[in-house]
Amino acid sequence: MASSDRLVRSLEVDLAAARTVLRDVFGYSSFRAPQDQIVESVLAGRDCFVLMPTGAGKSLCFQIPAIVRPGTGIVVSPLISLMKDQVDALKQNGVRAAFFNSSLSHPEANRVLGDLQSGQLDLLYVSPERLMIQEFQRHLAGISVACVAIDEAHCVSQWGHDFRPEYVQLGNLRAKFPSIPFIALTATADAQTRKDILMRLQLQDPRIFVSGFDRPNIRYTVVQKSRPIHQLESFVRSKSNEPGIVYCLSRRRVEEVAEHLVESGFRAAAYHAGLGAGDRARIQESFQKDDIQIVVATVAFGMGIDKPNVRYVVHYDLPWNVESYYQETGRAGRDGLPSEALMLYSPGDIRIVRKLIEAGENAEQNQIELKKLSSIIAFAEADTCRRRKLLAYFGEGSTEDCGNCDVCLDSPTSYDATEDARTVLLTIYHLKQRFGIKHVVDVVRGTPTDRVGQFGHDRMELFGAGKNTSVEQWMALLRQLLQRGYLLQDEANFNALKLTPLTRPLLRDGATLILPTPRVRVRTERKKKKGGGPADYDDSLFERLRSLRRKIAEEEGVPPYVVFGDQTLKGMAASKPRTREALLEVSGVGSRKLERYGERFLSVIKEP
Repeated sequence: MASSDRLVRSLEVDLAAARTVLRDVFGYSSFRAPQDQIVESVLAGRDCFVLMPTGAGKSLCFQIPAIVRPGTGIVVSPLISLMKDQVDALKQNGVRAAFFNSSLSHPEANRVLGDLQSGQLDLLYVSPERLMIQEFQRHLAGISVACVAIDEAHCVSQWGHDFRPEYVQLGNLRAKFPSIPFIALTATADAQTRKDILMRLQLQDPRIFVSGFDRPNIRYTVVQKSRPIHQLESFVRSKSNEPGIVYCLSRRRVEEVAEHLVESGFRAAAYHAGLGAGDRARIQESFQKDDIQIVVATVAFGMGIDKPNVRYVVHYDLPWNVESYYQETGRAGRDGLPSEALMLYSPGDIRIVRKLIEAGENAEQNQIELKKLSSIIAFAEADTCRRRKLLAYFGEGSTEDCGNCDVCLDSPTSYDATEDARTVLLTIYHLKQRFGIKHVVDVVRGTPTDRVGQFGHDRMELFGAGKNTSVEQWMALLRQLLQRGYLLQDEANFNALKLTPLTRPLLRDGATLILPTPRVRVRTERKKKKGGGPADYDDSLFERLRSLRRKIAEEEGVPPYVVFGDQTLKGMAASKPRTREALLEVSGVGSRKLERYGERFLSVIKEP
């Protein structure tokens, strides 16, 4: 009993220390649920599995126990960028943190290992490749380890959306540190992936925490592609100078879109794996410091990016699966403030993604990916609340519409498409089903192109039958006919349009066709959005505080959000604290930052 009492008292002391660290180091007055339960479990020596949305505070769940428990917390992280961002932010808060990966020079690596051996580190971030090297594990064998955190744990699972073979070896760690608490964390994992993570990492009787997947501050919108580069430009122009990420499927598309945005006057840059490491690092740093407004990227960019004030994420092309979409859109609004996720969608994207998947050498993995592709297609084509559909995929049911997606904000309408459909289907028939979408639209609209004249299609009876309908409307109709199986594209024959048996009732039996009105316009109105942040703050003061933050960030060579996040600045602009004590009450202001920056921010707040 006495031993049990001592353990309880010891845990109570640790929990008190954890709350002190939360307040004084990170500047938060209380834990969010279930952060407190997770921290308590790790402090008690329990293994944990944590599934928590991006921006919900996963990092604190292992950072605080690592600071409170004796020894160094080892954090396994898949990307160098993630390590650098988190270590920079921790150092600003006075935490003894470092990273160990291939970006370090030999002297730098030796210095980190020296600090590790001498007990000078609270946290060490390490790549999985470096962690599993025998020499590095010998260094670990000689130190006290506080806990082991495996971030982005879905990478360990073949069912995960970002499977990484080097993560598989991490299961061997459990046997090497049998008495040390392990914590596996991820923002996206369906039931199969969760089960696989627990098995592969060999977690011992873990406590499992699955938080809600909802990100109410993000507005989800899907529109059909119609001159997509102009749709994109219209959208980002409505965002003023707010930072955003645009994802594309290929390096070539990334380069083209970035070039167009730059020519249109935006501070944009392309980012993909084909660039040199130095260029990628420079672009990422410029984005973190707000020198670049928009990064146009393949999925090589973003995992673990800590930039909290990304206000929008655009998928210029269809993502491969719901998990990727959810994680990538989760890079918007990490600070809880209103943000947007826009997807531009077309059936052509489906064919491209399917080809990429089928080109894979692992047949079993290909089948998994094709199944996941079907789910993201269903999401893109949904005519009911998108958030409900997204949450249902992860097993989180909801009976109420969200009120913050395109379907909820602008209820779908329908129209009688019978006559237009018959016109375009008959045109395809008389063209002998040998031509693609663009040529069919040119004929229907009566556009006298060289190709139309070359084949004599300007003499067809149906030439110009739809001249009063726009190109965009005809393209949208053809996409819907493809989606609903009235047409197929012959990939082996230049994507020529082919009629299917479904057209017979429409062309011969007098059937009617009612279709939803295509969504091709990107909404740019400034409607009130759901999300966190003070409801009423002084916008002019907020801008002055942002200017001061940027000046300090430039002086110290760190991203602005490392000084204070937008959420914290808006808190200052709302409460307008006049004393150090009052400033300390603003969420995100800890003792360390109060000492470093307090007087400068108070002086701006006190300005008349």
